[in-house]
Amino acid sequence: GKPTVYGSVTRRGLSTEGLPDITASEGFVVGEVTKKSIVISCPHENVSTKFLAPYTTFSRIHQKSITCLDISSGGGLGVSTSTDGTMKIWQAANGEIRRLLEGHVYDVNCCRFFPSGLVVLSGGMDAQLKIWSAEDASCVVTFKGHKGGILDTAIVDRGRNVLSCSRDGTARLWDCGKSACLGVIGDCGSPVNGIAVGPADNSLNLGTPEEPPSEREVGTEGKILLLAREDKKLQGVGLQSRQPVFLFDGSDAFNCCTFLSSTYILAGTQDGNIYQLDVRNTTAPIQVVHRSGAPVLSLLPYRDGFIASQGN
Repeated sequence: GKPTVYGSVTRRGLSTEGLPDITASEGFVVGEVTKKSIVISCPHENVSTKFLAPYTTFSRIHQKSITCLDISSGGGLGVSTSTDGTMKIWQAANGEIRRLLEGHVYDVNCCRFFPSGLVVLSGGMDAQLKIWSAEDASCVVTFKGHKGGILDTAIVDRGRNVLSCSRDGTARLWDCGKSACLGVIGDCGSPVNGIAVGPADNSLNLGTPEEPPSEREVGTEGKILLLAREDKKLQGVGLQSRQPVFLFDGSDAFNCCTFLSSTYILAGTQDGNIYQLDVRNTTAPIQVVHRSGAPVLSLLPYRDGFIASQGN
């Protein structure tokens, strides 16, 4: 709600050590400068940011914006989707393209490796969920059942079951072996933008299933599913029980969510808030991080903290 403060930085030349000599416009202060980073602060707003140079850039993989990417568990391969309509597998070391995964109609929204690193799961605007071989780019399985574009996916344990969420307001649990839907989890009446699955804290009551779960369901017990919803709600659902565990109201549409541990979760909104919650008591967030009003697009736990990407 406040006017944004604008400024510019100018490089005047190089110092004898080969570092750029940088000045900032009025209201901004240049801090530490190295060959790989610049610290800029704005004292009267009490903010400071460290800008990092990338140590490598792959500019030939896609022609347009990259909408989703993942790296295999061994770190050897990357998979990414783009608004250029393609989904590609590439070598993480040098960006060399290995495979083109073709078969979705319209845009592919999300892609991720299975824990093995040999198989890829993707979801598209064609409401189809597909499993691909990273070795020969063949589409092994196609799941159909959603009525709207798939916006995110999650993998349960080693991947005998997978999850998807869609613009149709539902999340679904699928059996990869029989390529069948094992159940609809949460019907929100509002698009589900992101999901995450994780172990639940022992003290949490996840509810009991109304019917005994299918023996095709593997690894769903003791897990909680997070739904980041367009209607400004973050929901927790018992994965095996399909019962609601909590519902948290945010400031705007939720775009993404992730687990920090079995008790702490994170979720990001369209208006730039990152909520940290304790699943045992979601009445008030532990903290709300707000760096800018740009939408929070993705969240990833990292060491003792997390990485967030924003739309600015």
